[in-house]
Amino acid sequence: MTQKIHTSVIGSYPISINTQDMMNDYFAEQQMSWTQYIEQAVHDMTTAGIDYVSDGQTRDPFIQLFTRKLKGCRIRERTEIIGRIEYHTPITVPDQIYAKRLLPRHVRLIGVLTGPYTLTKSCVDSFYHDEKELAFDFAKALRKELEILLKHVDFISIDEPVFSNEIPEYAYELIKMITNGLSHPTRLHVCGDVSRIIPQLIDMPVDILSHEFKATPHLFDVFREYPDRKKICVGAVRSDDVTIESVEEIVTHVKKAIAIFDGNVVQIAPDCGQRLLPRDIAFQKLKNLAAAGEVLNGG
Repeated sequence: MTQKIHTSVIGSYPISINTQDMMNDYFAEQQMSWTQYIEQAVHDMTTAGIDYVSDGQTRDPFIQLFTRKLKGCRIRERTEIIGRIEYHTPITVPDQIYAKRLLPRHVRLIGVLTGPYTLTKSCVDSFYHDEKELAFDFAKALRKELEILLKHVDFISIDEPVFSNEIPEYAYELIKMITNGLSHPTRLHVCGDVSRIIPQLIDMPVDILSHEFKATPHLFDVFREYPDRKKICVGAVRSDDVTIESVEEIVTHVKKAIAIFDGNVVQIAPDCGQRLLPRDIAFQKLKNLAAAGEVLNGG
């Protein structure tokens, strides 16, 4: 193995929120108070020593983050589809622009998109009554967001957790609508047990696959059949457990992946977004992940 293994995050990060400030600025549609939350997330990630960071997805849960700004969506208890999905204003771009300003020169920024199928399955459809048509309209809107986002980020990650439970026959075309012709590297993150859909994932039009190898280590056994087919981001610390993995434990786990994938292990990360962890636990996990990365890279 000669290629460097980069440390990364998946997307969300826990922050300390002033609820009253958040509500005031939300209803006033102001940007200012959100910057402090982006600062918290970026500060922790960069201080921990992570190579590829996100803005922390601090503004909203990962579904509403996108549907709140798309035409055709109404948010009550869940997002409701009440008209045709159309893109009309940047969604995550302002947060990414601000996050980019906070980064040390050597740290790279991930642009995270909630995938079109996950958006589709998370909404109540009162307009299309056609799941495929809705999914592709979400994909078209996300592609427009991405075309603006590319000017400000270094890497694109698409989050499709629903794929682990249900993957449509048109999944390849759906992801291709977003990634086709991009100059930036792309990653598809699917959490959960993906063992039954690995053949479909291997063929996805993305550069890197990202999965929960720490919480579901039996994935290693299934992936042994496809060791040279795709670059891999190895989930190396759990996002659903407050136990802090030691540096040695992380190194041992990733070496198991290297034995299978060899030079195709290009990133190590938490299994999933860290939003549900206590902030101090999330930070220590990232810190140990970064230290493990140094060991693995011979530092």
